[in-house]
Amino acid sequence: MKGLFERSINQKLPIEFIYLSEKGALTQRTIAVREIRGSYVKAYCFSKQQVRIFKIENILSAGVKGKRVNFA
Repeated sequence: MKGLFERSINQKLPIEFIYLSEKGALTQRTIAVREIRGSYVKAYCFSKQQVRIFKIENILSAGVKGKRVNFA
């Protein structure tokens, strides 16, 4: 998955993913990765229109639009 995030940074590609929040809610997000910090990703979230930090282990499925890769 780290390779996908690095590709997003280097090629400025948006990534779409399914995320499981700490409260157990599932959300679908589209992000532009800004930085990888250990087990977290700092990214601009298009739905929230702000920079957010996501826990990598809570990302269930991710990919460039139209190309999905499952990690669960």
